Amino acid sequence: MPLSTFLLVLVAAALHASWNAIVKRGPDKQLGTVVITASAALLSAVVLPFLPLPDARSWPWLAASVALQVAYYALVARCYQQVDMSVAYPLMRGCAPILVAMAALVHGEQLPLSAWSGIVLVSIGILGMALGTHRAHWGLPLLTACMIATYTLVDAHGARLSGNALSYTLWLFLLSGLPLTMRALMQRRDALRAHVCAHWRLGLIGGIGTTTSYAIALWAMTQAPVAMVSALRETSILFALLISAFLLGERVPRGRWIAGGVIVAGVILLRVPS
Repeated sequence: MPLSTFLLVLVAAALHASWNAIVKRGPDKQLGTVVITASAALLSAVVLPFLPLPDARSWPWLAASVALQVAYYALVARCYQQVDMSVAYPLMRGCAPILVAMAALVHGEQLPLSAWSGIVLVSIGILGMALGTHRAHWGLPLLTACMIATYTLVDAHGARLSGNALSYTLWLFLLSGLPLTMRALMQRRDALRAHVCAHWRLGLIGGIGTTTSYAIALWAMTQAPVAMVSALRETSILFALLISAFLLGERVPRGRWIAGGVIVAGVILLRVPS
């Protein structure tokens, strides 16, 4: 993976952790997610007229991803209603890189030993952050991890077929943001209006963050093996750890800091030349 791509994916990881923290910090996790996705959809609608349509071969993959993304956002909101970010986030993100790498291997994507080692270490480190938590809290985050792995593979293929990863990403955010917004308008119109008035700035920042983060990730997947990009993107857990400790005021045990060191070792291996 070129150094420029490597560094951009790390930026995407930081942005991803940031929008998750905005959801966790808000008083209503579900409406916070809706405002962020609505902001991303609005931003996409503004930019899309200046971009070409994705290639028609990518449209079925785009449609499948829209359904997966809507389910993912709903699961994220529910996770943060029930579980601390420092617990839910590692479980959600830790399983995805290994699942993605195994699926990519089945489809013929070859990786050097150093890359496999890095992916395994990143996943072990992320999952290590959830050790010591009650297993009753694992169900929803693990279900979300499966959703993440699935939409990652779908979008990696769709972006490669689209001919324009940015256009594909923005269509995805536009189409996936509309159902969540319409549902909230039908079910919680007054609460949504009040939430937007109070938190629209954070929602806009989150919308920019999630759109930019995923656009970078999908572009990177057109330039480098999807398994490596997926693992590197999940280093967002390091940023989430810092946010949890220093911004959200959550207690972070020493073991999670050690697990963070394992993730850093994995990232270093991902940069070892093949």
